[in-house]
Amino acid sequence: MKTIEPQSGSTISVPVADAQQTVFPILLALSFSHLLNDTMQSLIPSIYPMVKDSFQLSFSQIGLITFTFQISASVLQPLVGLYTDKKPQPYALAVGMCFTLLGLVSLSLATSFYLVLMSVALIGVGSAIFHPEASRIAHMASGGRHGMAQSLFQVGGNAGSSLGPLLAALILLPYGRFQIIWFSLVALLAIVILSRVGGWYKNNMNRIKKKRVSADGGSGALQLSKGKVIWSLSILLLLIFSKYIYMASLSSYFTFYLIDKFHVSIQSSQMYLFAFLFAVAAGTFIGGPVGDRIGRKYVIWISILGVAPFALALPYVNLFWTCALSIIIGLVLSSAFSAILVYAQELIPGKVGMIAGLFFGFAFGIAGIGSAILGNLADNTSIEYVFWVCSFLPLIGLLTGFLPNLEKKN
Repeated sequence: MKTIEPQSGSTISVPVADAQQTVFPILLALSFSHLLNDTMQSLIPSIYPMVKDSFQLSFSQIGLITFTFQISASVLQPLVGLYTDKKPQPYALAVGMCFTLLGLVSLSLATSFYLVLMSVALIGVGSAIFHPEASRIAHMASGGRHGMAQSLFQVGGNAGSSLGPLLAALILLPYGRFQIIWFSLVALLAIVILSRVGGWYKNNMNRIKKKRVSADGGSGALQLSKGKVIWSLSILLLLIFSKYIYMASLSSYFTFYLIDKFHVSIQSSQMYLFAFLFAVAAGTFIGGPVGDRIGRKYVIWISILGVAPFALALPYVNLFWTCALSIIIGLVLSSAFSAILVYAQELIPGKVGMIAGLFFGFAFGIAGIGSAILGNLADNTSIEYVFWVCSFLPLIGLLTGFLPNLEKKN
């Protein structure tokens, strides 16, 4: 609360928070909303074995479902971020969640493959609005601790993603796809929370301007030429390519891989997928705070290239070690995104929403395209061959060596 004393001597209280203070209630609300949002989204890949049997789908059609969701989620994100950088929309998050609500209801009632595609597209639009705007508000509420804020925001999403397979195994598989409709109550809860967050956003617009001033004044990125900034952004996008294509192979096809190679049941495969995604959630929070302390470039090195030995070994081991290695891969690889996103935001200060939209959008889009390509490859070869090919992707992490060091050592 800021107090202003006019000449008359009276005092006026203005509900404006200190722009340098970390607002943990908002960060926790965003993280919890991200958990709810990504729990609902993670139901999509979790029901793949069900819809594959119900509608007699090929792996290519399964990949097309992921492609439709990811593309609808990715194309709009940079545009949303660019627009709201110029014209902030405090209640956009709640509006976006309404699209997710419609998509869930439609998915539970879908009677054909094409209605499934339409449903996941609606959920994708909700995601396109949610991620860049929520990332911007996390940046506003960070109090300068940008890596920590992004990691706290991301850990909610990854925790939600891990719940999808577990909920599918406990609720959807035993009782049917129609039970998705009950998750509309989760969407309604998220709408209520995000409306409150929007109210805080509306009353704290001053933080946007102050963040831009501090970023412009303190970022080493301004010492880089335009060509160097573009080169660095290109490398970061290639690293996102490596991370999310590999993640798409696991999140979309890990259950099929386990069923095909080790002959486990559908419910057991969902539990193994849950273990991997829970590891992703657990590892997410590491990257941001550690990046704040030792430098984001080092976190990117460790996260993407460090996972390469485990990824290369995965196609050759038994069921126990497949599960163990998938957990290690999830823990290590998940720390990359927060570090990459904040590094990119430091390259171009003052464009928080646009950069968040670009990187979230690219991540979603490349995961969708990759899933479709991998599904087609699985139809023409085998699901085991797909995992062998993808095991080489983390080697792209070698490109991290070409990134400039933005942080000054203490």
